[in-house]
Amino acid sequence: MFMRVDKLQAELPPPKKQDPNAGAALQELLGGKYGEMSTLGNYMFQSFNFRSKDKLRPFYSLVASITAEELGHVELVSNGVAMLNNGPDVPGADQGDGGDISMSPFEAMKEIRSAASFLSGAGGSMPVNSNSMSWNNDMITTTGNVVVDLLHNFHLECGARLHKLRVYETLSDPTGREVCGYLLVRGSVHAHAYALALKQITGVELEKFLPTPNIPLSKIPECQKYLQEGSHRRLYTWSPNDYKEIAGIWGNGEQALPADPPGELTVVDGMPEGGKIHQLVGVPSAFTPDYAPEEMFEIATKLYKKSR
Repeated sequence: MFMRVDKLQAELPPPKKQDPNAGAALQELLGGKYGEMSTLGNYMFQSFNFRSKDKLRPFYSLVASITAEELGHVELVSNGVAMLNNGPDVPGADQGDGGDISMSPFEAMKEIRSAASFLSGAGGSMPVNSNSMSWNNDMITTTGNVVVDLLHNFHLECGARLHKLRVYETLSDPTGREVCGYLLVRGSVHAHAYALALKQITGVELEKFLPTPNIPLSKIPECQKYLQEGSHRRLYTWSPNDYKEIAGIWGNGEQALPADPPGELTVVDGMPEGGKIHQLVGVPSAFTPDYAPEEMFEIATKLYKKSR
């Protein structure tokens, strides 16, 4: 089972400007071949289909716990996309009736790279890549063979890190760059974890060619606070009681990757503290949440007070 917490894994700074083309670029990290929908889908169905869970518990727990983190990564990127698509909040923008919609208030939106993000998605995120092509089941690999699946996962994380770096290099807005910086650190953790799991099973020392691809996180400003707090050395169980067996793989004196700040790998029960979710202001003229939402807001306020 999954438990949902009303936070993001990392707090994102507000965007400097509305930039739906930057949002489209960030969509690659959501619905692209190596995006978060792919990492989530692979690990989730591998964990569902895992054979001999009791006998192979450390390896099952590794895939299962990372599944939960990937679900949060989907949420993080989705929020980043929506923030870039909509731009800085305008206080009070969700008040009133939205004005005269016959004057083409969103004329510029027909020129953006992914017009569907506005026309169909109201400026939100969707499970598509940077060209608005749908993510699909063909991007999931679950063979039932533990070694093959773990090797695939290692490849997937390495490919994902390379794509995150390329997207990072296309963006200048702090929102998108923060998403990339955080995910580059956590993707390094996951690649390292799968490499250590393969080392335990096969005896092959994959760490001799890690990090792959060779991405020096020390040169990326948005990675620094996560490295300084030790995020590169932590795997979370994402559960109060389960999946502790990952300590047999992520621990036992194993050390951080050579290019990262030194220290022993540690397993943390539960989840990171996280940060608040950005509140997207409504846009009545785009019928989000509605053209004249005052009555809806009043009802929601009354329901909220009743719940307290």
